[in-house]
Amino acid sequence: MIDTHCHLTFPDFAGRIDGVLKDAAAAEVSGAITISTTTYDCLDALAIARSHPRVWCSAGVHPLYAAPDDPRATGRNGGQTGHNWENLRCVATDPKCVAWGELGLDNHYPNPPANTQRDVLDEQLAFIGRCNHDREGGIGKLRGLPIILHCREAFDDLIPVLKCTGMDPSRFVFHCFTGGAEEARNVLDFGAYISFTGVVTYPNAPEVREAAKLVPSDRIMVETDAPFLPPVPHRGKRPCLPAWTADTARALAEMRGIGFQEFHAQLNDNTRRFFGIDAL
Repeated sequence: MIDTHCHLTFPDFAGRIDGVLKDAAAAEVSGAITISTTTYDCLDALAIARSHPRVWCSAGVHPLYAAPDDPRATGRNGGQTGHNWENLRCVATDPKCVAWGELGLDNHYPNPPANTQRDVLDEQLAFIGRCNHDREGGIGKLRGLPIILHCREAFDDLIPVLKCTGMDPSRFVFHCFTGGAEEARNVLDFGAYISFTGVVTYPNAPEVREAAKLVPSDRIMVETDAPFLPPVPHRGKRPCLPAWTADTARALAEMRGIGFQEFHAQLNDNTRRFFGIDAL
């Protein structure tokens, strides 16, 4: 399998990516998708993906980095403010980019304010829509890219927005799912995929385990969200590592009452279908 969502651009992995990927391969996690959070770190994500044959990337703006004056969302060389959407287009047209995102809404934190997050979400979705219909932007490539969603305590706000885009619901994945059964049913009724992190292994997250049992086998994925959220038995360690995708997958197979090899094969099939990546 591969880790379908991690952040290899984060400082936790500086100077150690080769070793992290080697350890992952030893755990039969054969690759990773490093996820963009801003219109500038998407360039770093692409550089990492180009440097490693079993790493891919995405292009998008995380809702918590939505404020245009947030230092994390601006250019590395200083003097740049706001979101540079053309950087996203540039990254998205590269063969190593396999998704837009992560993008969405986060109601857990007060900043950036909800209206700022919503403005950037709307602008980002509109930009993606334009890319999908821009022949000069590589219409075949961009139309095929799925979208990775960040949704924390915001299902009632985000799903209606997505419905209004007219985009194919089966091309969305709600990453790092931390809702319960009701939220899972809402996502599944919408038609999207659901991806689980190590949170599903935490003793204090029974609602996430209940949700995990509801997801059809052809719409489930597994990730780490590294460097965050290490699964049991690694909880409390930092950084979380892509290798630990396998621990979450084994826990999910057990709680869903399915043999690991069968579940493993299904995860790979889902990854191949959604991202266009052969996980083997």
